[in-house]
Amino acid sequence: MEVKLNSIEKCFDAVRKVLENLPASWVDLTTHRLDIYNEAQAKSQFLEQLQALLLSTELSAATLEALPTAYDYIRLGHQLSSILEWVLADVNGVSSDQAITFTSKTMPILAIIRNNTVSGNKTHIYYNTESSPLTDVQRLEDIYGYNVQLNKVADASEIPAHSDGAVSDGIVIFVTQADYKTPLTVNANVDVTVNIHAHYGSAMIIHNANKADVVKNVQHVRRRETIAMTPPNALNVLHEIVNNQQTTPQQCKTEDETSVYDCIKHNTGSTVTPLVASSGLSIQYAILMGLVEDAMTQHPGKAIKIILPPNCYGGTNDQARRIGELNTNIEIVDLPVDGGHDLVSSLEVALKASAHSDSVPLVLAEIPTNPRVEVPNMTNLAAALSAPRTTPDNTDAVAPVFIVDQTFCPNVKLLGDDSELVKTKLVSFSSGSKFPSGGRCIAGYCAVNEAAQSLQAIMKNHLTLTDNSAVAHQMNTLAENMPSMPERITKAYHNAREFVAHIHGVLPQAKINFVSEELAEQGFTPSVFSLDLPCGGDTPAQREENQRVLNKKLIDFMIDLYPGDSKYCVSYGQLKGCYWTIPATSTQGTTKEGDKDYVVRVALSPATDVAKLSQSFTDFCRNENLV
Repeated sequence: MEVKLNSIEKCFDAVRKVLENLPASWVDLTTHRLDIYNEAQAKSQFLEQLQALLLSTELSAATLEALPTAYDYIRLGHQLSSILEWVLADVNGVSSDQAITFTSKTMPILAIIRNNTVSGNKTHIYYNTESSPLTDVQRLEDIYGYNVQLNKVADASEIPAHSDGAVSDGIVIFVTQADYKTPLTVNANVDVTVNIHAHYGSAMIIHNANKADVVKNVQHVRRRETIAMTPPNALNVLHEIVNNQQTTPQQCKTEDETSVYDCIKHNTGSTVTPLVASSGLSIQYAILMGLVEDAMTQHPGKAIKIILPPNCYGGTNDQARRIGELNTNIEIVDLPVDGGHDLVSSLEVALKASAHSDSVPLVLAEIPTNPRVEVPNMTNLAAALSAPRTTPDNTDAVAPVFIVDQTFCPNVKLLGDDSELVKTKLVSFSSGSKFPSGGRCIAGYCAVNEAAQSLQAIMKNHLTLTDNSAVAHQMNTLAENMPSMPERITKAYHNAREFVAHIHGVLPQAKINFVSEELAEQGFTPSVFSLDLPCGGDTPAQREENQRVLNKKLIDFMIDLYPGDSKYCVSYGQLKGCYWTIPATSTQGTTKEGDKDYVVRVALSPATDVAKLSQSFTDFCRNENLV
């Protein structure tokens, strides 16, 4: 149950107290503790306990920081976006789940259009902003399959009813740019208002509580194709609302932007100006939609095959399938890549099938894979991607575009002239929340090789129409941290190598997935590995269950022993500490059950006390009678 504060002014007073005691981590961190996070109660549990705390006498930075995690990752939402949404809901007389903030100004509108396109409903858009709230309507209709109808009005009172008696004719959206601290002016015909902020993104208020499915589906778009309003920007908006404090948005200096671009090109080997987005999935969405457009225009009428691993990062998997939902000409093809499967062999099978059906193959893979940290034979991979193939009528098959997620090894120059993949159209992307920013922001980026240079402008169009480009404070954070990334990667890799060696020495029967020394010499130096602890059982099912329990027990032991050095979350590449997770219950959240990995995934930073970790691991093994 939500604890109610009796008036808007009381709500504002309460938020002022929070801002006076604000934990620094609420602004500075991209990930929060999973051990105090209940996904089924995302945002609601945090707000309930926050409001109860506000009615007590125990408010402090420490008690605020001890509250349940609002969301497990700030792309989906966070403490400050949740508080902002609570305030906006209170101002507008709706429940807190009916207020949703975005960094993008267009994605809340597109989220509803997407939902209605899939369900077969209509979307009626009215706006009183100076210019149209959507750009590139033609591309939205031709490539996304959206039906976009925009109507300019002076104010909300002009919006007519869209219903036949008691039956609603779709969803009515009103787009405006109004003061966030005063109630929105709407009429009964408006289901949703999207209020665009001049500097910091937008807020959606869902007035019609009967549209419960809208909340769920809009949240899913924010989870997969865009991001919540960022913590620094949400903080600024809160100050504007409750303190009448005018804030100045950060600017990105030209030299900082140039530095980010140069670092990306240096680390990937690309010579083409990269694209930087608000998150890894934001850039991935622009990549896939751009490549879908290229396939539709260059090869009209041909089926499009998005070929990707069934056990890769859950957001990647889910997003690709969501794109497939919008176009019956797109098919998702599973590409087994690890856990006993070989990427190259699987790819040859998939590309042969694509040629046989005269389709357009778009291949997406992680190098190294997550969580098994496997790297394919790059010579064989290049041969498989560049091999000529023919269709049944003996014409040349469409060559694949290869999209590679380099998040685990963002410093390997796969896009350079010396790369074995030089002949393949190659798009590389990485999550900026990992090594590029040291865990301090979630901007993601992509770069291309010379063969794929023509694709960059198409992908940029989709990044622009979704308004998913990185914001200034994200670019500034990348500019501050990317120059040191290669050195941090090297230190973190050596820490991981040392810890892996210790585990192998103490528990040689444990199954450890990590790169070989030979792969490290080729430049693949991740600082993450996966681990399966040995355990008994009378049947394979019992052994699997016992192993899952033991793996979780190890994580709990390490975190309880050294909570300042170890953290239960999905982090990787942060500036300090050690991070533990079980992919099946975190990064693979939407992956099919049979493809999930219940291994322990461990990530070490460049500033990790490996000796302490090693001794702790030895103590655990002794406690569990493993040695």
